Amino acid sequence: MIGRLNHVAIAVPDLQAAAARYRDTLGAVVRDPQDEPDHGVTVVFIELPNTKIELLHPLGDDSPVRGFLDKNPSGGIHHLCYEVEDILAARDKLRADGARVLGDGTPRIGAHGKPVLFLHPKDFDGCLVELEQV
Repeated sequence: MIGRLNHVAIAVPDLQAAAARYRDTLGAVVRDPQDEPDHGVTVVFIELPNTKIELLHPLGDDSPVRGFLDKNPSGGIHHLCYEVEDILAARDKLRADGARVLGDGTPRIGAHGKPVLFLHPKDFDGCLVELEQV
């Protein structure tokens, strides 16, 4: 069902400093920040030859990433995103197999402009999983 790894998301307390480390220290291609108000985050994508890194920073105090950073002040891996061909079919199969889809199960548009869903971390070995339709 899942395809390639689309990105690894890292919550960071200082978005500009994190982006500079990837650009200046590691020599990566760093995209401009983009606000995603529907998800409560500002994101910066780091382009790699085989995948992407998504740096996440809270956009407002009620951001879900704010809670993550409150528990992990230095930041850390927030989620993994896998590609799927049909997000509704993936959702239905996962639910039938007992996995919990966060929210009401309706896909929302993610940072790449494509439908996304999140899966409960307790069902995936403590890892929050994002599915993105390609």
